[in-house]
Amino acid sequence: MNGTTPIKVMVVDDHPMWRDAVARDLSESGFEVVATAGDGEQAVRRAKAAAPDVLVLDLNLPAKPGVQVCKEVVAADPTVRVLVLSASGEHADVLEAVKSGATGYLLKSASTEELRDAVRRTADGDPVFTPGLAGLVLGEYRRLASEPAAPAAGGGEEHKAPRLTERETEVLRLVAKGLSYKQIAERLVISHRTVQNHVQNTLGKLQLHNRVELVRYAIERGLDDE
Repeated sequence: MNGTTPIKVMVVDDHPMWRDAVARDLSESGFEVVATAGDGEQAVRRAKAAAPDVLVLDLNLPAKPGVQVCKEVVAADPTVRVLVLSASGEHADVLEAVKSGATGYLLKSASTEELRDAVRRTADGDPVFTPGLAGLVLGEYRRLASEPAAPAAGGGEEHKAPRLTERETEVLRLVAKGLSYKQIAERLVISHRTVQNHVQNTLGKLQLHNRVELVRYAIERGLDDE
């Protein structure tokens, strides 16, 4: 998403003044606001028609809750990244949003510059969380990953792991540790774009749709402990 084509954004919030302000700020910052919506049903319909790169989504919506909107939009098009922009910092809300397919979670107390940066990073597939929430989410990934461990023990070679290159495995290990693409690039002394390419190749090989699934895959195999 770093090219000359502007990032396409859709803003969903049931408060018209807030929705319009966010849309205006993003538009003035060079993003292409392709749609807005004020309720959950409208959001799902318009997202399918507008095909945004990033859906900036409030959770508290009439007609259909934000987590359900997230599930349906991501299921219909896994390439859409969802950035939740919510007034709630409750852990249960954050975890439910991530489980529904959200790439990031930002509180409405964030500054305009933080929102712009979050949208750019979300478009790149980077998980973006208000400070303090990233550790919570990573802990939940680990908890989820441990759940199927017992039943999977007798599964034999039913799921043969695709062969990843040494560098892809290295990147995957750092993704599982919760590092951003920028941090991984600095750690491995490679470009941000190269990190993205490795992640995309790995997603394709493993037949996974997003970074949430990728982190879970890595943690299930203990890569985050290496």
